[in-house]
Amino acid sequence: MTIDTWLIFALAALGLSFTPGPNGLLALTHGAIYGLRRTVATVLGGALGFLVVIAISMFGIGALLTVVPEVLTVLKWVGGAYLVFLGIMVWRSPAITVGHDVERPSTAWWSLAQQGFLAAVTNPKGILFFVAFLPQFIDPQRDLGVQFAIMAATFIVIEIVFELVVAALSQSLQPLLARAGRWFNRVTGGFFIAIGVLLPWQL
Repeated sequence: MTIDTWLIFALAALGLSFTPGPNGLLALTHGAIYGLRRTVATVLGGALGFLVVIAISMFGIGALLTVVPEVLTVLKWVGGAYLVFLGIMVWRSPAITVGHDVERPSTAWWSLAQQGFLAAVTNPKGILFFVAFLPQFIDPQRDLGVQFAIMAATFIVIEIVFELVVAALSQSLQPLLARAGRWFNRVTGGFFIAIGVLLPWQL
């Protein structure tokens, strides 16, 4: 991959990260509820999920979706159902508290990482982006494994930095979110539910 090609890919990856999506919203929500330190688990789980999606995209999912379009339908509905479930869980969460980690809801790091991972691997828009976009940067004359490593590392680093910034900024909003109480959870959860309901019909 030439430096020019990499720069174009990096700009595209940056644009995708700045586009509102389930993982960015999840980082914002978890950053406000659990704090930046615990949200690292959410972000890393999402990064692992993106790594899986990128690998699948580069090593054959594009051809599979072209030959068997029903797979895309399944992905759309599974992703939508998970987002609705996630929205319900956020909606039902207790009001956000301000203070040290001990005052925040007790949730295992593994659970936070799992939510980030599932939000990434069940997001049809992310999958479609990688399936449609990655092949444009693949050079069949070069080692596919090396190209995968470069593109995956580029996107994942950009996404991790973006989500950590979002999580860090959410902490500064904690006093306001604490006063808003459960309304913040309901608005955020409702947004997740709306995405989950509408997404399968729009793709």
